[in-house]
Amino acid sequence: MQYEFFDPQGEVTIYYRRLPHWDQAGVICFLTWRTVDSIPVEVLGRWRVERAIWLRQHHIDPQAANWREQLKMLPVPARRDYHTRFTSPWMECLDECHGACVLRQPGLSAIVAESLLHHDDADYEVSDFVVMPNHIHVLAQFRSEGGMKTCCQNWKHYTARRINEELRQSGHFWQAESFDHLVRSPEQFEYLRGYVERNPLVAGLRAGEYRHYRK
Repeated sequence: MQYEFFDPQGEVTIYYRRLPHWDQAGVICFLTWRTVDSIPVEVLGRWRVERAIWLRQHHIDPQAANWREQLKMLPVPARRDYHTRFTSPWMECLDECHGACVLRQPGLSAIVAESLLHHDDADYEVSDFVVMPNHIHVLAQFRSEGGMKTCCQNWKHYTARRINEELRQSGHFWQAESFDHLVRSPEQFEYLRGYVERNPLVAGLRAGEYRHYRK
């Protein structure tokens, strides 16, 4: 499979919830979504307060709908500082495996894996994924405009329903919003593939506590 990367000159669709989501048809994308209990409430609250302070110090209103677009306009050292202070600790917190971590159970992680691969090679092309105890990382290339949004919604809706049925529970299973990033280059793609593969080792998981796939 020939993977395509983000074209700054190409047509991009941007839609917003709490985060901005960039969609460009036919481009490989890195997605992350997590269970509702994966980040402790006190950690999430402290993180948001510290982030808001940092943004204001850099003349960005954290309440602005386009604050992430403003962040991208900052000088490289400032953007690196942001990711060091906020993005990396966020991912590290996920890897600490807070919450019930029910996806450690092979039967439940299999539901997620089967869903991700159900329409593989048709509506999208999955290159890699890892099902962690409380979050998912996926590298996938979507064929049509809006495909990323539609597929992600379908994956989360189907797996939440099936997992709740297996656990005999109800209510929200996944956090409503996902993180997504259009991959910029072959080098970044290889880095993210390595990140996905190493994630269970970084989290100290044993065989059977996660599910990794690479095409």
